[in-house]
Amino acid sequence: MTNSLIALVLAAGVIVATGCRKGSDAPTQPPTMPVAQGSVRGHVRLEGPVPENETVRMNADPMCRNAVGGRRVVDDSVIASPDGRLANVFVELVGAFPGTPVPAEPVSIDQNGCMYGPRVVGVRVGQTLQVRNSDDGLHNVHGVSSDRDAFNVSQPVKGMVNVFHPQEPGILRLKCDVHTWMVAFVGVVNHPFFAVTDKDGGFVLQNVPAGTYDVRSWHERFGTVTSSVHIDSARVADLEVVYQSHPASSPR
Repeated sequence: MTNSLIALVLAAGVIVATGCRKGSDAPTQPPTMPVAQGSVRGHVRLEGPVPENETVRMNADPMCRNAVGGRRVVDDSVIASPDGRLANVFVELVGAFPGTPVPAEPVSIDQNGCMYGPRVVGVRVGQTLQVRNSDDGLHNVHGVSSDRDAFNVSQPVKGMVNVFHPQEPGILRLKCDVHTWMVAFVGVVNHPFFAVTDKDGGFVLQNVPAGTYDVRSWHERFGTVTSSVHIDSARVADLEVVYQSHPASSPR
């Protein structure tokens, strides 16, 4: 091969190699802009007389009677302060939201003293719900919801724990068929923007994408109230939810 031909081949190789290197550069994507977020700080209030809860009759089961040491136990379907601040209200935003990881930590409910506690909790779709029997006798965990989330398992031994993974958004009701007064409620949602009101009727929803949303509040006795809230970036929106103290249809 002549020197001139070798030089020509080498030059072509440089050109090809250079062209391949330039072509491998991926087009630059514009940076993803962070989504503006704010928070909701709310209170739920019961307007009107606070109804009196009924006494739970545990004497029929010696295990339950011994578990509470003879003290009077009342049904806790309505927990409200004298000025109407209402606990155990499940509050959730309504809408479609960007996907976020489901928490790995389970949400726990205990059967202790022949009562469920907490009475109201919230879980993400697919998150672990665990129910424990801390009493010295038989309970069962009967989940009442859609066919997809229905279950009924026995817990005859103290310390037993069963786990469930609810898949259907809505209110899942737990009951014990052995002790008919025992109930709990699980709000199942497919996003992280939910809460259960505390003893002061308060709740907080954090890191919510800015926008205007419906807020759905659910109470086992007083039903559902839908409110609206507008959330601005880096600001806290205040919301008051008001129930009227007349009995609503109960899911029992």
